[in-house]
Amino acid sequence: MKFINKHTTQTLEVKQSKFIAHLIPYTDYENILKQLMLSNPKARHFVVAFRYFNKYNQIVEHSSDDGEPNGTSGKPSLMVLQGNMMINSAVIIVRYFGGTKLGTGGLVRAYSDAVNLVISTSELLEYKEEVSKRISFKYSNVGRVEYECLTCGVEIVNKLFEIQVVYEIKASTVNMECFLERVERLLY
Repeated sequence: MKFINKHTTQTLEVKQSKFIAHLIPYTDYENILKQLMLSNPKARHFVVAFRYFNKYNQIVEHSSDDGEPNGTSGKPSLMVLQGNMMINSAVIIVRYFGGTKLGTGGLVRAYSDAVNLVISTSELLEYKEEVSKRISFKYSNVGRVEYECLTCGVEIVNKLFEIQVVYEIKASTVNMECFLERVERLLY
C-alpha cells in the first residue's frame, strides 16, 4: 500500500472544463476541503474520495459526487485510489464547468484521468503497519536503548523517568522485532 505526506495538485482540462485534483493526506482532508470551497467560490463541484485506516485497522472508504450525475465522479475517483493501493489519503477534485456537457462516460473519464494525473506526479511512500510498545529499563541503559532505537528505526514517542525509565515507542513490525532482539537483556 502507498500513501502521501504532502499536498499535491494537478489540473486537467477537458472541453474547456477544468478539473483541479488535490491529493492530500487524509488527516488534512476537512481543513483543505473548507479552504478550497472558500478560495474557489465559482467552482461548480467539489468531488471527494478518501481511504484510511480506522483505530481498529479497518479500511474506511467514502466518495461524493457533489451534484454530478450519480456514480460519474466520486466512485470513479475512489476506484483510482483503490487501484493505486492508496491508503490514509484523500483526493478533492474542484471542477469549473466549461460550458460543454461531457456526458456520463466523459465525466467518468475526466475524473479518473484527473486523479491518475495527480497520483502520477506525487511522491508516494510505502505504507508499513506500525506497532506501539511500552518498555522499561535502568537509567544506566538509556544511552544504549536510544542508540538501538536510532539504529533500528524505532521512534520514541514518550519518555518517563521514575524509579526506572519508561519509553513509549513505535515502529514497523520488522523494525520493532529487530530492536527488541537487540535490547532484550536490557529490558524489564
